[in-house]
Amino acid sequence: MATMTESIRHPKVQHSECFIDGKWRPAISGKTFTTLNPATEEVICEVAEGDWADVDAAVKAARHALESGPWSRMDARDRGRCLYRLADLIESQIDELAALETLDNGKPIRESRNADLPLVIDCLRYYAGYADKIHGSTIPVRGNYFTYTRREPVGVAGQIIPWNFPMLMVAWKWGPALAAGCTIVMKPAEQTPLSCLRMAQLAKEAGIPDGVINVVPGFGPTAGASVVRHPGVDKIAFTGEHRTAQIIMRDAAETLKRLTFELGGKSPNVVLPDADLDRAARGAYIGLFLNQGQCCCAGSRVFVHKDVHTEFVGRVQELAKNRRVGDPFAPETEQGPQIDQAQFDKIMSYIEKGTQEGAECIAGGARAHDRGYFVQPTVFDRVTDDMAIAKEEIFGPVMSVLTFDDWDDLIRRANQTFYGLAAAVWTRDIAKAHDFARKVRAGTVWVNCYDVFDAAAPFGGFKMSGQGRELGEEGLKAYTESKTVTVSLDS
Repeated sequence: MATMTESIRHPKVQHSECFIDGKWRPAISGKTFTTLNPATEEVICEVAEGDWADVDAAVKAARHALESGPWSRMDARDRGRCLYRLADLIESQIDELAALETLDNGKPIRESRNADLPLVIDCLRYYAGYADKIHGSTIPVRGNYFTYTRREPVGVAGQIIPWNFPMLMVAWKWGPALAAGCTIVMKPAEQTPLSCLRMAQLAKEAGIPDGVINVVPGFGPTAGASVVRHPGVDKIAFTGEHRTAQIIMRDAAETLKRLTFELGGKSPNVVLPDADLDRAARGAYIGLFLNQGQCCCAGSRVFVHKDVHTEFVGRVQELAKNRRVGDPFAPETEQGPQIDQAQFDKIMSYIEKGTQEGAECIAGGARAHDRGYFVQPTVFDRVTDDMAIAKEEIFGPVMSVLTFDDWDDLIRRANQTFYGLAAAVWTRDIAKAHDFARKVRAGTVWVNCYDVFDAAAPFGGFKMSGQGRELGEEGLKAYTESKTVTVSLDS
C-alpha cells in the first residue's frame, strides 16, 4: 500500500444487520448496539443486536441447508470450489478488508494487510483443497462381513469468535466446517462484528448456498448463549476466555454438543545462555507485543538465564522504548490501541499491580496518547513467579522477565500454570531444545522462533487452554463424525 487514500482510511460499512438464510435482516427485537473505533473512541455504526429469536431463525436456516438444500447434495469438489472462490474474492478486496479490520479492531494496517489477510486466504485455500479428500477406511473384521467407515459432517456448527483476530478466526472456523459439509451459525465478538459480516457477503457472492453460513451479531449472554443452548446446534467451536468456556460446557451439557475450545495462555518463552541474543530478543519482543499483546499465545513469561539476563533485558528494553505507537492507519505504526475501555483498564490495573508487588518497570508503564485506548509497550524486570503479572493472563502489551539458573527447575516453573497453550525456547543446543519440547505442557512449542502459524499445523492447548485442535487435519476432524457400516456377505 503505497499511499493511504481516504477510501481506505474510511472504508464503507456495507452491512451491519444479521445475515440469515442468505438475507440481511434487522434483529427481530429491533435492537442495535454501537461498535467503536478504538483509536479515536468514535462511533463507526450501529449493528443489529441479535438474541434467541434471531439465533433460532439462523439455526432453522442452517438445518434446512444441511438436510434439504443444495449444500446437502453438493459434490465435495464443488464445496471446495466455493471455498476457493471465497478466498479469491477476499484476495481481490484485500485492501478494503484490511482497512475494515483496522477500523473496527485498531490493529495496525501493516498487520491487517500483510499478516492477517494472507493467513485468512491461505487457510481457506488449504481447506478448499481438503474438501474432496475426506474419507473413511475399510476394516477387516471376523466373519463374512465387509466393514467400512464414513466421515460425515457433524451437522450445524455454532461458532463463537473473539475480537483479537476477527477475520482470521472466521477463516479458522469456516474453512474446516465448510470443507466437511457442515452448516454454520456464527456469533462474532460484539467489539468487532464488521469484517465477519463483510465476509458473509463475499461468501454469498462466492456461490455458497443460502443458509449454509449465518451470522448473528450480539452479546455473549444473549446471542452467544442462545447458540450454545439451542437444541438444533450439534457442535460449538469457541475461541476466548476459559471462564466463558466453563459456562459453555455447563450450558451445552443438556444436549451433549460436541465442543472444541481454544482458550487463553500464559506462555513461557525461555532464553538459554547459548542463544543468539539478537534473535531471541527480537523473537521475545514480537512474541509479546504482536497485536498489542492481545494474543492468546503471547510469550508473556520470558525466562532468561542469569548469565545473559542483563544483556538480554537491555536489548528488549531498547526495542520496547522505540516501538511506534499511534494511528493504526499510518504505515509506520507498529502498535495500535487496545480493543476497548474495559481492556485498557484491565491492562493498566495489572501494570499497577506489577509495581505494587515489587517488579521493576523498565519500559512503558503508562497510557500513550490522550485519545484512544493506547498503552505504552511495557516491560517488567525482576518478576517472580508469585506476582499477578506472572500468573494471570493480561492480554496486553506487558512483558514479564524472570531469571533462572537450573534447567530442571526451569521446566517445573514453566509448567507451573493452569494454562498450556504455547511455549518457546531459544538455544543452539538441539538436545536441550527437544528436551524442552518433550517436557513442557503446551499444545505448541517453538524453537528459535515465535508466532509461526500455518494452516496445516494443528493449534490448541493443554489444561485450561482448551480442548481439541484447530487447523490441519485435526481441525477438520473436529467437524466430522465417524460412522461404521457393516455389511453381511452371506448369501
